[in-house]
Amino acid sequence: MQFAIQWLVDKFSFLSPISILLLISLMFIVGTVVLLLAMLYEGLGTYALRKIGGDIQVRIGPNRVGPVGLLQFLADGVKLFLKEDIVPTVVDKKLFILAPFITFAASCAAFVALSYSDRLVISNLNIGLFYLLAISSLVVIGVIMAGWASNSKWSLLGGMRAAAQIVSYEIPIGLSLLSVILITQSLNMGEIIRSQSGGWGILNWHIFHNPFVFISFFIYFTAALAEVNQTPFDLPETESELVAGYFTEYSGMRFGFFFMAEWGEIFIVSAIAVTLFLGGWQLPIINNLDIHIYLKNLLQLGVFLGKTFLLIYLMLWIRWTLPRLRVDQIMYMCWKVLLPFAFFNIIGTGLWLLIFKGKGIPELVIQLFS
Repeated sequence: MQFAIQWLVDKFSFLSPISILLLISLMFIVGTVVLLLAMLYEGLGTYALRKIGGDIQVRIGPNRVGPVGLLQFLADGVKLFLKEDIVPTVVDKKLFILAPFITFAASCAAFVALSYSDRLVISNLNIGLFYLLAISSLVVIGVIMAGWASNSKWSLLGGMRAAAQIVSYEIPIGLSLLSVILITQSLNMGEIIRSQSGGWGILNWHIFHNPFVFISFFIYFTAALAEVNQTPFDLPETESELVAGYFTEYSGMRFGFFFMAEWGEIFIVSAIAVTLFLGGWQLPIINNLDIHIYLKNLLQLGVFLGKTFLLIYLMLWIRWTLPRLRVDQIMYMCWKVLLPFAFFNIIGTGLWLLIFKGKGIPELVIQLFS
């Protein structure tokens, strides 16, 4: 804390002490608001998870706390806050305490590079996609630290499974996104979304550009499920074998940080899919509206979040539908199925752009019949 305050004083030495104090207070308030929003999203996500699971499995789901059980996540949050924070005596205490914070911080840091609307961008990075892939990879460091530091065979096995699975599936994720980068020639998230605008409406979305990008979307989405440890790729947490995997020994809010990080990662991978393949905040009806710029950006934010939550719903649907895979099946799917197809799509997209001079299927069809 002392280092951070000294850095602020040196960085903003042209400001008065009162201004620096106000700046620190503002940063604290913004951080608190962001944390509360993250907790609200995670809480509502758990409610949706349990309700969707109840519907699919013909169960009732949460129905006691609040109308239709809507306030159940508040009760769960209070329970996590009040639960005893136990640190086993035989753990590596420093790594044990640090692991959930690294995982949560890496998950939160990914949100700054997303383009939520035409003007609502926290940090307009020209290498935004590269930053997202890099910062998301830090999550696995916290997971491995948690598994190793817990000094438990269940946690260690979960950490090693997570390392093998997440690191492996990062490769087809990155390669599947290269097909879109070849089309847009940009890593900026806003520019990628704007490249999907035009007179063809949703047909301008990259998923419809050519057959290889269409296949790349499904490769990315499948690999993203494994990246965020969702069923049928939840081997790092599998309760039937490893109790809870790498966070078996965690309780209270330390467990809560892992849980929030997982839901943050689910949002990030869904938002990346929306940005690169599904037009981002683009929607023909809103793009053609002649309204105030702020209202238009608010509608674009709603479109972006709507598409993202739709993909999250699809993830939850798959979670309650498919059985868990074995570890050898997961590795086989990554290295012998998704990876070759990802390479094939990169080559196919490059040849498509070379032969048809960058034109997508909608343009070629219109040109053919005109």
